[in-house]
Amino acid sequence: MSKTIAEKVLSAKSGKDVRAGEIVEAKVDYIMVNDITAPAAFDEFEGLCAPILRDKVVLIPDHYVPNKDVASAKQAKKMRDFAKKHRIKSYFEVGRGGVCHQLMIEQGFVAPGRLIVGADSHTCSYGALGAFATGIGSTEAATVFARGVLWFKVPESMKFNVSGRLGKWVSGKDIALTMIGDVGVEGARYASMEVGGSSISSLPISDRITISNMGVEAGAKACIIPPDNKVDDYLRPRVRGKYKHVLADADATYSDFREYDGREIVPLVAKPFLPSNVAPASEVGVDIDQAYLGSCTNGRIEDLRIAAKILRGRKVKSSVRMIVVPATKEVFDLAVKEGLVKIFSDAGAFVSGPTCGACLGGHMGVLAPGERCVSSTNRNFVGRMGAKDSEVYLASPAVVAASAVKGRIVDPSEVSR
Repeated sequence: MSKTIAEKVLSAKSGKDVRAGEIVEAKVDYIMVNDITAPAAFDEFEGLCAPILRDKVVLIPDHYVPNKDVASAKQAKKMRDFAKKHRIKSYFEVGRGGVCHQLMIEQGFVAPGRLIVGADSHTCSYGALGAFATGIGSTEAATVFARGVLWFKVPESMKFNVSGRLGKWVSGKDIALTMIGDVGVEGARYASMEVGGSSISSLPISDRITISNMGVEAGAKACIIPPDNKVDDYLRPRVRGKYKHVLADADATYSDFREYDGREIVPLVAKPFLPSNVAPASEVGVDIDQAYLGSCTNGRIEDLRIAAKILRGRKVKSSVRMIVVPATKEVFDLAVKEGLVKIFSDAGAFVSGPTCGACLGGHMGVLAPGERCVSSTNRNFVGRMGAKDSEVYLASPAVVAASAVKGRIVDPSEVSR
């Protein structure tokens, strides 16, 4: 019987011939925890009195980086101490790492056909490279530390096909928002989204990561893009270990099929307070107080290049503060080397090292009551980036940069050369 990518990966990792709806225990390739989710996992693990499978464990401080107060400093120290006690090699200290999901991919933990879990909902990002990846809780993470396996209900799969040449400023963010706007925030609940088509094949890895990253905003368990030669080229200098492409069978069964014409997709914005509340950027037009470029969704070098192209020779409007956060040290170093940091600085933007702080309303960009932010992040729930009556508008790097210049949310064509 034919299978989807999710069914094939979970069959291989469980050693059984499984189908959607079955519950299996499967071998995990890597487990990742960050400074927010790790402390609870550490406590649970120590209670198990078991040896740790240290080669599977990846520890990444990123949410409250740098520490914003004593409480966050204690969390970070707990991770540091745990890494030392258990001799965890894959621990990425502040200044040597970055935002967890981008770092997992950059450091070669992610590859086609792998089963990866993380104590963070946006672990689904790794599906961009053909892995089955999903977020789990801290207690579950502790069991993976000790056993290297976890139970899964094999998800049904939904197929999304996007074909046609994309417009100049249309990106992976716009494709993701198109799909979420179509199915809603629960439309793919516990499903594995398989996203393909000629529009997707034309995208660089960076845009594919954005799409998979936002799969969870439709309720998905995983969001997988079939691997191709671009994935191999990206992984060649960085991947850890060997891997094989896992592709769906041509006659695999899907619970739903959605098709989109890439030529009709335009730069979009998700208005408050759901990622599904989408509208063309050209129709939004609200004034903004802050423009934020960064996060595991859109903090890659390609995203910074797009924003810099728009900002070069221009100024951020005086009524707007713009914050630019490269996702990792590698991205930051490239941005310096390519002169992008100078472009942002000359435009009047604030540039920092890697952190998740503003995305979750933690620090480094928290919104005051009544403020509006256009952001390249992934969530715009009530109070997501600060005060409960602040507003977050999700958009691509191009829309964020153009809006920073204009002082209101606009389509990039309004300011682009």
